[in-house]
Amino acid sequence: MNDPRFPRTVRTSCAYCGVGCGVAVELGPEGMRLAGDEAHPANAGRLCVKGSALGETLGLDGRLLAPQVRDAGGWREAGWDEALEKVAAGFRSVIERHGPDAVAFYVSGQLLTEDYYVVNKLMKGYIGSANIDTNSRLCMSSSVAGHKRAFGEDVVPGCYEDFDEADMVVLTGSNAAWCHPIIYQRIARRKPKVVVIDPRRTATCDIADLHLPIKPGTDVWLFNGLLTWLERHGHADDAWAGEHTAGREEALAAAAIEPEEVARVCRVPLDDVLAFYEAFGTTRKVVTAYSQGVNQSSSGTDKVSAIINCHLLTGRIGHPGMGPFSLTGQPNAMGGREVGGLANMLAAHMDLDNAEHRASVQAFWNSPRIAERPGLKAVDLFRAIESGQVKAVWVMGTNPVVSLPDADQVKRALDKCELVVVSDVVRDTDTNAHAHVLLPALAWGEKDGTVTNSERRISRQRAFLPAPGGARADWKIVCGVAQRMGYEGFGFDGPHAIFAEHAQLSAFGNRGARRFDLGPLAALGRAEYDALEPVQWPVTPAGGTARLYADGRFSHPDGRARLVPTPPRAPAHATGGEYTLVLNTGRMRDQWHTMTRTGKSPRLAEHTSESFIDMHPQDALLHAVREGELARVRSAWGEMVAKVRHSGGIPRGSVFVPIHWSGATASDARIGAVVNPVVDPVSGEPEFKHTPVTVEPFRVDWYAFILSRTPLPLERVTHWTRVQGDGYLRYELAGRGPLREPGQWARALLGAPPGDEADWLEYEDQCGGAYRAALMEDDRLAQCVFVSARPDLPERTWLGGLFASATLAPAERAALLAGQPLGGGKDGAIVCACFGVRSGTIARAIVDGGLSSVEAVTSCVRAGGNCGSCIPEIRTILAEPMRFA
Repeated sequence: MNDPRFPRTVRTSCAYCGVGCGVAVELGPEGMRLAGDEAHPANAGRLCVKGSALGETLGLDGRLLAPQVRDAGGWREAGWDEALEKVAAGFRSVIERHGPDAVAFYVSGQLLTEDYYVVNKLMKGYIGSANIDTNSRLCMSSSVAGHKRAFGEDVVPGCYEDFDEADMVVLTGSNAAWCHPIIYQRIARRKPKVVVIDPRRTATCDIADLHLPIKPGTDVWLFNGLLTWLERHGHADDAWAGEHTAGREEALAAAAIEPEEVARVCRVPLDDVLAFYEAFGTTRKVVTAYSQGVNQSSSGTDKVSAIINCHLLTGRIGHPGMGPFSLTGQPNAMGGREVGGLANMLAAHMDLDNAEHRASVQAFWNSPRIAERPGLKAVDLFRAIESGQVKAVWVMGTNPVVSLPDADQVKRALDKCELVVVSDVVRDTDTNAHAHVLLPALAWGEKDGTVTNSERRISRQRAFLPAPGGARADWKIVCGVAQRMGYEGFGFDGPHAIFAEHAQLSAFGNRGARRFDLGPLAALGRAEYDALEPVQWPVTPAGGTARLYADGRFSHPDGRARLVPTPPRAPAHATGGEYTLVLNTGRMRDQWHTMTRTGKSPRLAEHTSESFIDMHPQDALLHAVREGELARVRSAWGEMVAKVRHSGGIPRGSVFVPIHWSGATASDARIGAVVNPVVDPVSGEPEFKHTPVTVEPFRVDWYAFILSRTPLPLERVTHWTRVQGDGYLRYELAGRGPLREPGQWARALLGAPPGDEADWLEYEDQCGGAYRAALMEDDRLAQCVFVSARPDLPERTWLGGLFASATLAPAERAALLAGQPLGGGKDGAIVCACFGVRSGTIARAIVDGGLSSVEAVTSCVRAGGNCGSCIPEIRTILAEPMRFA
């Protein structure tokens, strides 16, 4: 970091998952360089591919840079005063006519803690309603509920060092290799015994000593069986559990089940069930890490409780190398929980249903009122909007038309809403299309504040770029509206002042009752706040706290933890009738949420460029669909279309579809429209992992792709996906009806000049149903289109490379029309996005060099040498290199 070309380094934090990695951004006359922050405890300098590519997502293309107001004449640009007054007046009017519960906020784990704090303060303390919920409801609210039931407070007891200390790590409902790669690699380097519990065989199974592919929705049966087995085989810590827990007998009674029954219900071999139980029972240092596969369920809270019960019964909590560990999904999901960002919480871990807590928060804020009852949780909130109960909603930093279940219902709700306000960094999203006011917010690199990661570690997210256009910080936008509504208490002069108030509230009337306590940080001035080092709460005068509950005292009034009875129950909707398959949804390795950020990076687009339907080959045969061809996934709530894939990791009876594609990036790949809207009765978290569906053919007559330097209108194409390339856009297309004049069709679609005015190259094979054409501009490739009656079109990679050339040589023109790269080598799909290494390169290195290990491949071509999330794919190529060469 002593390079004189880069004289200034800004230490910030990553914008993606809850691992909370530190990022070092070097700034100088020659531009910007980005790397992992070696001094940050969460990652010690390592970054996954998404974090490494953050610098590629900072362009202003597609940014919302000025307030926009929609009136009878359509959208128009507005000044900040007009836009804020319109929002304030609209909210005032609704409240005066219908009361405070007629307005709502729907916010995001992408917000910084300071943003979260002021919007929660405005809603609960000044407007006086708890109708504020967050997209964290969709991923972590079952953990929140499970923690509160067990510990009396939403607390993750352990820290990342526990993964280094553990002799056994159980990863359940967590594809950590792709979703939390830095944690995954930390485990892989340590090499403890690893058990993976997941219906799919994911990349995480690469390090598993035992994989339990349980039937979807049967987690409670498995962990109830473990609890029963631990008790019967003498592995309970009777002295510790007797002194520090309550509810043991009730929990054991509800959990009673024999291993044979567990094996039958979970559809896992009995020997594997017993191997898991025996390993857990005889290994003292066990960490059970879980994520969305546990949380996103109509019984998600019980799944969390069933896991925690096993650790409480055996006293495996609060000490190095042991404990339940919730791996959070978003960078500030925990910060949002700290400030009470959920509809059923108060700020600073205080309870909305506790009159003393409500009085305490109101007194601290000196607010005119305080919310007296829980507000509407996410799914119920949008139902209330559609019914007219809620008449104004402000959406901040999230895209519910894509991400919520039964997403078409969200569309209907917003279209019926009297006032829809959206503050975001992106101009065109599925949700923005339904708004009345758009407010431009700051993006990563421009924002300044704090986030809290999965191990309770608060880190600074620092700005290193100027605010573009008229964009403003979210906290500043909210304060501007609050002041125009006539409210005091929002005159903050910067995020440091908000953080100080947040820290003061955490200690206000606390006296040790709540573990969340930032009291020693309450006096930070601007300079100290700017210099704040990562620290774990609770913060004491001596510093942060790595682990909690080592003393056996929990946050319930009597100081004892609770073992919670978890009678098992099946998912809310069973398969049957025409819906015989179970839909599971989740993330891909190199993408994030609805791709408004990662979709800008050509490197990240290459690993998985289109949505897909992953299903077992036998299920595909039964449903008359074929790999590589389009199919429709349909449920009682909606449908989507994508190509079929056979990964080898999906069990019979299940299908998997990724969550990332929206109406902005594909014609009909929004999987949220298909997902059922049933929620956990305690947490309100939706059941994203178990929706009954059917899969059916989606008939088309031709497939095509287009590479173009300029965007294209594709409204009349039957099916399309847009992919960001390096200097071009790629469109994957499919259509119905024969293309009787493909040249005419291609010219019209690409907007090519008529006749001889264009430098137009084309080739047609009428018998084979193939057509290829290219538009040249000054000997430079501007656009090309490839059409075929079959989906097996040529590789796109080498064609994309032609866009980097200033001119195309005659041989390159010929190769383009032939659909074959010069030299004939196969590039293959991207495997290592960190270093841009493709499957063909890896395979040829293996064959030519006689390589036999991942380490040898890394040494030769660098693949796998950074975040390591591609290592499972490298192993696949090592097993069959000729298939990829």
